Parts: sequence; C-alpha cells; structure tokens
Amino acid sequence: MNHNFLSKNRLKKLKLKSFGKNIKISPNVTIIGSENIQMGDNVRIDDYTIISAKEGFLKLHSNIHIGGQGYLGCGGGIEIKSDVNIAQGVKIYSKINDYLSAKNKNKIIKGSIKIERNVILGSNAVIIGKTIIKEGTTVGALSLVKQNLNSWSVYAGCPVKFIRKRKK
Repeated sequence: MNHNFLSKNRLKKLKLKSFGKNIKISPNVTIIGSENIQMGDNVRIDDYTIISAKEGFLKLHSNIHIGGQGYLGCGGGIEIKSDVNIAQGVKIYSKINDYLSAKNKNKIIKGSIKIERNVILGSNAVIIGKTIIKEGTTVGALSLVKQNLNSWSVYAGCPVKFIRKRKK
C-alpha cells in the first residue's frame, strides 16, 4: 500500500466542489468529474480506486476510509455519511444497465445510494441500484447488495441475506 498522499496544493488542483481537513488521497486514485465531489474531514482514499462522478454526485461526510481498488460510479448520486469503512475492492454503482428490458437494450437505471453512519463494507462487496444501507450495518466480503438494509445488522451473501443483529 502506498503511504504517499496528494499535497494540499494538488488537492486544490483537483477542483473538488469542496473538501475539509486531513484529506488523504493516493496519487494513484483516478477521479473523473471532481467538480461534483464533496468531502468532509478525515477522508482517506487508497491506491487504484476509481471515482466516476461526471454525472451525478459524490458526497463524502467525515471519518471515511475507502480501501484500494474500489469503484464509485456516481451517475445516480452517492452519499456516504460519517464513520464509514469501505474495504478494498468494493464497487458501488448508482447507475446500471437494465438487463431485463428486451425492447431497449440501452436502458439505464439511475438510483441514488445512501450509506449511513458507522457502516462497514467488506472486501469486494458490490452495491447496486437505489439502495439505503442504514446506520451501523456490516456487509460481509463478496456480498451483493441490491436492496435496503436495516440498521445495526450483519448481512452477507450473493445476494445479501440477514445474518444477525449487530451490537451498537
């Protein structure tokens, strides 16, 4: 893992919509549509993550870690509240193709994704469509999330299934 991060000067050159204090972005992160990205304080984004916000928006609150090799497709909008840990390889798609439409093979579905406070997303989890992951939820590694998840719960699987409640 790279421990070098963009300087404040290089952060300013990104022309993010806004950013707070103590932002740590690896120089190996790809950012598209920086003008649609807001970041609070204490945000860290590791190597080889791709953020595509040319359409839609990305709003990162504070105290967020996004592990390396992730993807945030922001076409329908993504909001991540404070105190969230996103492990390596997580993919979040707020704009997806509608593979069920036989007539229109180019039909796109956009839906905002909201990840509330104190959420943990395990390695290589995939989140698609209009989804709310409620406060305190944990999603296991290699899981597929395509529906809203209840607060303070543990989910895992492809697609995810409720495993048990999580302690606050």
